[in-house]
Amino acid sequence: MKKQGMRRQLLGTVVSNKMDKTAVVMVERMVKHKFYHKYVKRRSKFSSHDENNACQIGDKVLITESRPLSRSKKWRVGKIVQKAI
Repeated sequence: MKKQGMRRQLLGTVVSNKMDKTAVVMVERMVKHKFYHKYVKRRSKFSSHDENNACQIGDKVLITESRPLSRSKKWRVGKIVQKAI
């Protein structure tokens, strides 16, 4: 039997929840510039599965990598870390 490895987890902010059972999460990361050696912000958006439609815009959420659920969804909302005010 093959052992399952650790799945990637990312922390991000919900920027859209208009779709049914889907939340778009923006993840920011800092990357060092090759030439200038300065840290630059890079942003990525991930469509993630939100089964209970619990996420609201502005929530900080932890998303976990999963099997492909649709053409664009390969992540699931693990838990809501901080609710939006």
